[in-house]
Amino acid sequence: SALELVPFGIKPLLRRAAAYEALERYSLAYVDYKTALQVDCSVQAAHDGVNRMTKALLEKDGVNWRQKLPPIPSVPVSAQTRWSIPSAQAPGANTPPATAPQGERGGNTAAGVERARMLKEEGNELVKKGNHKNAVEKYSESLKLNKECATYTNRALCYLTLKQYKEAAQDCTEALKLDPKNVKALYRRAQALKELKDYKSSIADIKSLLKTEPKNTAALRLLQELNRA
Repeated sequence: SALELVPFGIKPLLRRAAAYEALERYSLAYVDYKTALQVDCSVQAAHDGVNRMTKALLEKDGVNWRQKLPPIPSVPVSAQTRWSIPSAQAPGANTPPATAPQGERGGNTAAGVERARMLKEEGNELVKKGNHKNAVEKYSESLKLNKECATYTNRALCYLTLKQYKEAAQDCTEALKLDPKNVKALYRRAQALKELKDYKSSIADIKSLLKTEPKNTAALRLLQELNRA
């Protein structure tokens, strides 16, 4: 009801997402958390919610979980009240108040965040086609606009495939600064460190991962390999 009165209100979006999460309706919770991030991508509760829902949906629906999501609404520029919108944007768009000028934080304007998302999706498509080198370029462009955990872990996967293990490890480290318990980042850094023959650090990453997901079969298998190395 609150969202009918104020479409794209942050608080009602977050509270409805939390309610959906409690009801285990994870796809609906994911959509609300993602919508909240379109309005203001500095909301940590929304970032945390997206990470939790991603993990829950991955466990529930497998790697193709995104295909089962309901559509995520596109937030109009006028609703992104806490962003500084470049003057080159649509003429007549409501210029937000001067408070909290997000644009000063690495160019994270609403337009920049949306462009970063599109570039990440282009990178994802290239990965599906096996074109990891060009995918790295897309992810790199995306990260210039918006530093997002998933983009770092995606680029790390490409670097692993391209045997650029130092770069892969570095990307995972950046991802872990944003989300210290991120399973993909821990697993991929462990893979990279194994290839770099830093077995002790690799084992430490796998053990950290297993605290979050003790039955992660890929991690358990990698730990066995490391113990034999």
